[in-house]
Amino acid sequence: MNVVNAPGDFSSMWIASAILVGAYVMIFSERLHRTYAALAGAVAMVGVGGWLGFYSEMDALISIDANTILLLMGMMLLVAMLRATGLFEYLAIRLAKAAGGRPMRLMIYLGVAVSVLSMFLDNVTTVIIFAPLTILVTRMLQLNPAPFLIAQAMLSNIGGAATLVGDPPNIMIGSAASIDFLTFLINMAPLVAAPWLATVLLLLIFFRKDLRPVGSEPALVDLDENKAIREPKMLRRMLLVMGLVFILFFAHHRLGFYPAFVTLIGLALALLLVRPHADKLVDEVDWSILLFFASLFVIVGGVEATGLLELIGSELAEAARDPQMLLITALTLMWIAAMLSALIDNIPFTVTMIPIISALSAEGVDVYPLWWALALGVALGGNGTHIGATANIVVVAQAERSGVAGAKITPLQWLKTGLPVMLSGLLVASVAFALIY
Repeated sequence: MNVVNAPGDFSSMWIASAILVGAYVMIFSERLHRTYAALAGAVAMVGVGGWLGFYSEMDALISIDANTILLLMGMMLLVAMLRATGLFEYLAIRLAKAAGGRPMRLMIYLGVAVSVLSMFLDNVTTVIIFAPLTILVTRMLQLNPAPFLIAQAMLSNIGGAATLVGDPPNIMIGSAASIDFLTFLINMAPLVAAPWLATVLLLLIFFRKDLRPVGSEPALVDLDENKAIREPKMLRRMLLVMGLVFILFFAHHRLGFYPAFVTLIGLALALLLVRPHADKLVDEVDWSILLFFASLFVIVGGVEATGLLELIGSELAEAARDPQMLLITALTLMWIAAMLSALIDNIPFTVTMIPIISALSAEGVDVYPLWWALALGVALGGNGTHIGATANIVVVAQAERSGVAGAKITPLQWLKTGLPVMLSGLLVASVAFALIY
C-alpha cells in the first residue's frame, strides 16, 4: 500500500485512529451488528482518507486480504460437505463417551486436540472444523457450548504460535528470516508451553460453573456412533479430499501455494467428486463473517496508510540497536504486538515489523529474539478480544448460529475472560523469555 502522507503528518494518524476507535466502540457496544458497524467504519475510512489524501479507494481494495477471505469461504464449504456425511455426529458421540460425560475433561480433551492440530494447520481451519463438532457434543451433554468454543479459539491461537505453519504471521516471519520448520518449533515450543498451561488453568477456573455435570451423575451417551454416518460413500471421498488438503497445508510454504489456494484445490476436487446441490451449499457460507473481515481489513489498512504502525516499529528498532537493551526491546515488542493484535489484525503489524527487523540483522544485531517475541506477541494478543483473531470471530458466529439458548458470546463476555487470559499469558511468556534469552 502506498503511504501518501509525508513522514510526521500526525493529523492523519489521529483521524484514522479516531475512525478505528469509533468503529470498535460500535462493534463492542452491539448497538449495531458487528458487520454493519465494521462496514460503516470502512466507508468512513475510505471517504475521509480520500478527502484528506492519505487513503484511496484502490488502497482500500488492496488492503483486503483475499487469502484470508477465500480460505474462510473454502473451508466453510468443505466443512458443510463433511457435515452432511454424519462424520461430526460420529466424532461427537465418540468424544462424549471418551470424556465420560464430564465437562471439565471434555474441555481439556478438546483444548489439546485443537492445540495440536493448530500446530500443523492454521488455527482458522482448525476451529472451522471443531466448532460444529463442539456444538454437537455439548448438546448431547446438555451443556452451554460458549465456554468450550471460547477455550478452543484461545488455545488454537496459542498452539498455532508453536510452528512455522500454525499462524499466518509465523509463515511470513519464517519466509523473511529463512527460518525452517524445525528451528521455529525448537525455539517457540518452550515459549508457548508455559502460557498454554496457564491459559488452560485460567479457563477451567473462569468456566467452573459451566463445567459442572448436569444432574448428580455425569451424563453418559448411550448412542451408537456407527449409526451416525449417513453417507459412507460420500464420507470416503471427502476424507480423501481433506487428507490431500491437510498434506498441502503442511507443505504449502515449500510449494509456494497460498493457504487459500490449497483450500480451493480441495474444494474443486470435492465438488467434482461429490456434486452437492449448489444453492444449498452456498447457503452454508456465513457471508456476514466474510463482509466483516473485509471491512476490518479496510479500516486497518487506513491506519497503516498513515504510517502509524511504521512509526511504532521504528521506535522499537532504534532501541534494539543497543545490545544491552535487546531483551527489554524484545519484551516490549511482544507486549506492543499483543496489545495491537487485540484491537487490529496482526498481519499489518507483522508486515510492518519484518523489514525493520531484517534491516537490524544486516547491521549485525542478533534479531532472533525479536522474531520470537513478535510471533508470540501477536498470538497471545489475539485472545484479548473477540475480534483479536480470525478464529475468535469464527467461534462467535458459530455460537450465534447454534440456536442453543444462552450460547451467544457477547464482546463483554469475551473481554472478561480474554483480557485476563491475554495478560497472564504475556506475563508467563515474559518470564520464560527472560529465562531462555
